Amino acid sequence: MTLSGQLQDAGVQLELLTGPLTGIYDPNGMGAMFFAVLAVAAQFDRNYIREKTLEGQQTAAAKGNHGGRPKVIGDDMLTFAVALKNKGVPVPDIAKKLTIKTGKNAGRHPSVASLYRALAEAEEAAASEGAHVGPRRPVRAHITGPGSGTDPERMERLTTQVLDGDSVLDNLARQSEDGSHDVVAQLLAQARNGDTQ
Repeated sequence: MTLSGQLQDAGVQLELLTGPLTGIYDPNGMGAMFFAVLAVAAQFDRNYIREKTLEGQQTAAAKGNHGGRPKVIGDDMLTFAVALKNKGVPVPDIAKKLTIKTGKNAGRHPSVASLYRALAEAEEAAASEGAHVGPRRPVRAHITGPGSGTDPERMERLTTQVLDGDSVLDNLARQSEDGSHDVVAQLLAQARNGDTQ
């Protein structure tokens, strides 16, 4: 409608060369109505095309086709790249070990930037699913019981041995009392004397 208004303001005349309505139409009077009818028809057509395009995209997405360029780094390559990265291999070296399987760049190595992007997307996806991609950090285990190293009876017995006299521990305690800077010896001396500093 705005284009129709601009054409009318500029004094542009519409001339239809073929069809049942051939002739020149002046943008004033009856020609103005004809311009308006054509503008409305064009707007309806544009809206219809847009709706059908969006509907087609939604149908394709439901089938798993999201359009766009195919991925350079597939799932198998990404799994391999993540495994190499977890072993400590630098990303540029990983990119040299991978080969693109399809598309115009088939047989070539993916760019380092593409590999970084794919690894970052994999980490984000794994984080949202609760999985962990990359080196795992140690988790503190709280295990108690006989032979676990944290058995209360065993710990009491070991503490008693340490505090009641072992020749090596006695020597460490004496070193601390003599002014040694050994932290372990100082802690043992404090424990024997009952100091809790």
